[in-house]
Amino acid sequence: MKELVQGSTSPPVATTIFFGANDAALKGRTSDRQHVPVEEYKDNVRRIVQHLKKCSPTMLIVLITPPPIDEAGRQSYAESLYGEKAMKEPERTNETTGIYAQHCVSLAEELGLRCVNLWSKMQETNDWQKKYLSDGLHLTPEGNGVVFEEVSRVFREAWLSPEEMPLDFPHHSQIDGENPSKAFEERCL
Repeated sequence: MKELVQGSTSPPVATTIFFGANDAALKGRTSDRQHVPVEEYKDNVRRIVQHLKKCSPTMLIVLITPPPIDEAGRQSYAESLYGEKAMKEPERTNETTGIYAQHCVSLAEELGLRCVNLWSKMQETNDWQKKYLSDGLHLTPEGNGVVFEEVSRVFREAWLSPEEMPLDFPHHSQIDGENPSKAFEERCL
């Protein structure tokens, strides 16, 4: 991977930073090891942005908030895995994840960056819990579609055409499962 980046001839035009869903896990619950305090989360994202800006000052950087959490969906998922041993308290809450989302939005404002507020956007749709989240946390194909549409919208607002932007890596359909490195070698010649 390092060779691919070093072999690049031009800096990236745009990048997205999409963290927070795992960071918002609650202390003392089953996903405790994923928890990152909200101020540390915000500082981590700030440091990533600063590094990217140092590498390419003109790059469009788009922050994406974590998606909302369907607490009932997470509980059902836990029960499907652990049965009666599943914790009765949620490992994540939509309220806590909303705090991480708000910190992401405020950081984007502070740094003059564009932001996709996925946490709010998804909750505008009826039955978002089942439509956009497969297990209360991870995105369904429709949920990924919302991410794609929102990022594409932000790119267009910045005068970038997502359809015309070059890909840094080959499309998955171009990768041979028997010889995956071939597609990367052809792409990087």
